Amino acid sequence: MTETLISLVSILIGIIGANITGFIFKKYSFGVTGNTIAGVFGSIFLIKSFGRLGFNPLFIMQNGTFNTSLLIINCIVSFFGGSFAVILISMLKSKMNNNNG
Repeated sequence: MTETLISLVSILIGIIGANITGFIFKKYSFGVTGNTIAGVFGSIFLIKSFGRLGFNPLFIMQNGTFNTSLLIINCIVSFFGGSFAVILISMLKSKMNNNNG
């Protein structure tokens, strides 16, 4: 796999994490479209923030070899990034609505 394909898979896993979180916790859901957008940005943000620890796509494909354990860590971080984004955006939305009332 190339770095680009790994990045796309990470974003897809973030989308899945966000939609599963929205499905399980209905009070945090923004619908499929809103959860998808939150999942994209959440997974990208978390991978870019913590990827420098060694599990970003460049380290996964370092020297032309494929590191499976780093890919698994990348996928887990992407999943939780999408999930956390839905929850954090929902909390931010409710806080903003409370301040306007």
